[in-house]
Amino acid sequence: MKNIRNFCIIAHIDHGKSTLADRLLQETGTISDRDLKEQTLDDMDIERERGITIKSHAIQMDYTHQGEEYVLNLIDTPGHVDFSYEVSRSIAACEGALLIVDAAQGIEAQTISNLYLALEHDLEIIPILNKMDLPGAMPGEVSDQIIDLIGCDESDIIRASGKTGLGIQDILDAVISRVPAPTGNVDAPLQAMIFDSVFNSFRGIIAYFRILNGTLKKGDKVKFINTGKEYFADEIGILRLDMESRKEVTAGDVGYIISGIKESKEVKVGDTLTTVANPCTDVVKGFEEVKPMVFAGIYPVDTEDYEELRDAMGKLQLNDASLTFEPESSAALGFGFRCGFLGMLHMEIIQERLEREFDMVVITTVPNVSYIAHTSKESNIIVNNPSDLPEISRLTAVEEPFIAAQIITKADYVGPVMNLCITKRGMLKNQVYLTSDRVELQFEIPLAEIVFDFYDKLKSISKGYASFDYQPIEYRVSNLVKLDILLNGDYVDALSALIHKDNSHNFGKKICEKLRELIPRQQFDIAIQAAIGAKIIARETVKAVRKDVTAKCYGGDISRKRKLLEKQKKGKKRMRQVGNVEVPQSAFMAVLKLD
Repeated sequence: MKNIRNFCIIAHIDHGKSTLADRLLQETGTISDRDLKEQTLDDMDIERERGITIKSHAIQMDYTHQGEEYVLNLIDTPGHVDFSYEVSRSIAACEGALLIVDAAQGIEAQTISNLYLALEHDLEIIPILNKMDLPGAMPGEVSDQIIDLIGCDESDIIRASGKTGLGIQDILDAVISRVPAPTGNVDAPLQAMIFDSVFNSFRGIIAYFRILNGTLKKGDKVKFINTGKEYFADEIGILRLDMESRKEVTAGDVGYIISGIKESKEVKVGDTLTTVANPCTDVVKGFEEVKPMVFAGIYPVDTEDYEELRDAMGKLQLNDASLTFEPESSAALGFGFRCGFLGMLHMEIIQERLEREFDMVVITTVPNVSYIAHTSKESNIIVNNPSDLPEISRLTAVEEPFIAAQIITKADYVGPVMNLCITKRGMLKNQVYLTSDRVELQFEIPLAEIVFDFYDKLKSISKGYASFDYQPIEYRVSNLVKLDILLNGDYVDALSALIHKDNSHNFGKKICEKLRELIPRQQFDIAIQAAIGAKIIARETVKAVRKDVTAKCYGGDISRKRKLLEKQKKGKKRMRQVGNVEVPQSAFMAVLKLD
């Protein structure tokens, strides 16, 4: 065990984690030059197209240092705030972390939050200045930022470039000399932590684990403590570029197990794995439960596909433990699921993966957050969907979640950034100059205000320089009202929203105008109304397409024309009673893009 090293790579988005991982794989000979491609570890199409990492990827490398053989288990992690749950799980399976900072951009908000995650787990931090080959690199200035942040010496910082391969040898030497070997007893009862799982249509569910104590042999009867299920270890092994089977895996190793599990609910990420013959007494202290931030309904376009969608969501949840879902129904859209996501990018990725990996075309409703409603009977109701909000007469107060937002930006953009946060009902808590040119702003903002377009607007007003990170803090009472949308007097529950009273009139007017553009014209007038309770606050009308029934009358008696128009009038009246209005999918999404 003294020759095993488990470490992960943490950094802000786009600071070169995956490129550096490619160089490490090349340097250790884990991958041949023929198999090497950009972002080798990112195996999803979406990851390659967007150039981002969505999943953490574990891989084992062999390396000879001063004549001794070492086994290095590397986990490459995502950088985006929406996938921070992946990072926290990877950190729980490691003893060390490479903290990568872009030499041209310096420390960003995500760098700091991922660093704190690693320090909470007492990981050994190895700071690395990446992208040293760029003409805009500022090694001196960024080194000072790193020293201020983690209190290391100048000599501890490794200068590297994932593109040219500079400093890769130094990184491997530092991992071996600085990262502690895993501790554990090979002869103790088996105690392993499940940190990820994937679904394979031929082999069933494959669980990835890190063994803390004991040894797992092929054919052992194993037990998942959390679910209480028992299986035989049909195949075990380690994670190379492909999975490599082994006869046994011992303490300190990261590996996989295939045991013919078919049901997605039988594997829980964070569970403890042990043997039936010699079980361990205590459960591994896993990672905290995931807290979804944004909720949206996902519905099949064709209601008959409901069961297929349920299967697809179950399989997707195995691969992405931060997705939560429960069944719900809507008057407008039929049966579907209420899903919890960690952010808007996460929601977009899930929708895209459903379409690509499972051929499921889905309708997503307007995203919102969860509220706490206090009713006059002194009971609290958690409201995940605006249509679940009790009537105004029963309500005493509504609380909404607030977050502590941390924004790091260049000094030139402080004014516009503050302005944006204040229009989103934010309160400035602190302002710190990290260097003469970089400012850290701390705000408390309602989560509902940042869910839609906050990140996009922040990027555009700061020309891409501002970085943003947040943690939930608490629920606070706010003056919120429920805004309903009516089409010809019928409520469209999928479009209702909880919104601050001051913004409600403006928002209602904009939604009505937007829907008027998007809803196709019928042969009768369609009234689009926004209402708060029984009070209509905005109205737009989609005018009817009129069929000219008198076209065939040329000259002649007026009574002939009148007869035809009367007949049309009766038909229109009947049509208005039975005609229903289809709301296109673009209308649900257009609400997000209201400026």
